[in-house]
Amino acid sequence: MALALLCASAVVAAPGLRGGITDSGGAYYGQPPDFFPALEELGVHLLRVHLNWGGRIGVAKRKPRDGTDVEDKAYDWRLYDRVALQAERHGIELLFTVFGTPPWANGGQAPTRAPRNVDPLREFAYAAATRYSGTYVRADGVVLPRVRYWTAWNEPNLQIGLIPQWKRVGNTWVIQSAIDYARICNAIVEGIRTTLLKGRKVACGVTAARGNNNPKGLKPSVSPLAFLRAMKKAGAAGFDAYAHHPYYGAPSETPATPSPGRGGVTLGNIDALVSEVTRLYGRKRIWITEYGYQTNPPDGVFGVSWKTQADYVRQSFAIARAHPRIDLLLWFLLRDEPDPERWQSGLISATGERKPSFEALRESLADLAG
Repeated sequence: MALALLCASAVVAAPGLRGGITDSGGAYYGQPPDFFPALEELGVHLLRVHLNWGGRIGVAKRKPRDGTDVEDKAYDWRLYDRVALQAERHGIELLFTVFGTPPWANGGQAPTRAPRNVDPLREFAYAAATRYSGTYVRADGVVLPRVRYWTAWNEPNLQIGLIPQWKRVGNTWVIQSAIDYARICNAIVEGIRTTLLKGRKVACGVTAARGNNNPKGLKPSVSPLAFLRAMKKAGAAGFDAYAHHPYYGAPSETPATPSPGRGGVTLGNIDALVSEVTRLYGRKRIWITEYGYQTNPPDGVFGVSWKTQADYVRQSFAIARAHPRIDLLLWFLLRDEPDPERWQSGLISATGERKPSFEALRESLADLAG
C-alpha cells in the first residue's frame, strides 16, 4: 500500500529530505583515507555518530569541576574533534547522539544506567553544543565545525539503551526506562537550547522498532508506541523531532511491509508512530536515524541477497521522500562489521567489496539533491 501511494503522495512530500549514514565505529576507528572519502563519493548529507558522555571512549571519564566549561580538564574531546574535522573536510555534516552515563554520575554502574542527577548531563550537553557551535576556537587556532543536528540517547526502549526497562511499584509494573528517559531527553534538550545558538535541532525518542512489553522476561523491553506514551506521561518535552529506527523483523519483509508483530513500527507502518506523535506532541518532524537490511552472504538467517538490499535502499528512500513528515533517513552501516555475528547491513563487505547497494544509495542521494 505504501509503495502504491508514492506517486500520489509526491505532491505533498517533505521538502528537503536529507539522507546519510549512521556509523560510529567507522568514524571512530576506520582509516580516514577509506571511510570519509567513501561517504563523500556517496554524496552523504549527514553522518550520525555517538558523542559519548561516558563509557570507554567517553568525553567525561572524570567528574568536571564545571560541567559547562568546554575546557574543563576532565573533558577529553580529541576523538570527536577529529571526527568533526574529517567530516567537514569531506563536505559532510554530523548528527551527534549524546549517549552513555559515566560511572561517577550513576554510582559506578554501566553507561546504560541513567544518571542519578541529570544536572551534569545538562551541563555536558551545553558544553558539547558550545564546542561544536562553529565558532569555538581551540588553543591551536583550529575552528571546530558546527553541529546542527542532535539526538538524545539511543534505543532507550531496549536494554542496550537503558536499564532497567521496568520496575515493580507495589502490585504494578511501570516503564522505568521511559521515566528515566524523559529526564535524559529534557536535560539534553535544555542543555543545547541554553546556548541560544540558532539553527539547532534536537530529537528525542530514538526508539527501536520492537519491544516485548514483558517485565518478567529474560530481556524485558518496551514496544515503541508504549514507550512514546510513557515518556510523554513522564514529562518529556521541548524537542524538535521524534527519532525512530523502523527495522524489518524478517528477511521476507520489504520496506513497505507493516510490522507483523503487535506494537512494532517498521517503515511499512510508520504512520502508526506518526499518528501517535501527532496526538501527543503535535506535528513534530520524524527522523529515521537508523535503517538497513543485512545481506546474505554473510548473514544466512536475517540477510537478503545483495541485489535485494540494493532494491530496498531505493524503495526505502522513495517511501521516506514521499512522506510529508519524514526529514531524515540514515542507513546503517557503510561497511559490514568484521564479526559475522554482528551487523552485516553495510554497503561494502567486510573484505572491501562494494555491494550493489553502494550505487543504489549514491543514486538515491543524488535524486534528493536534484
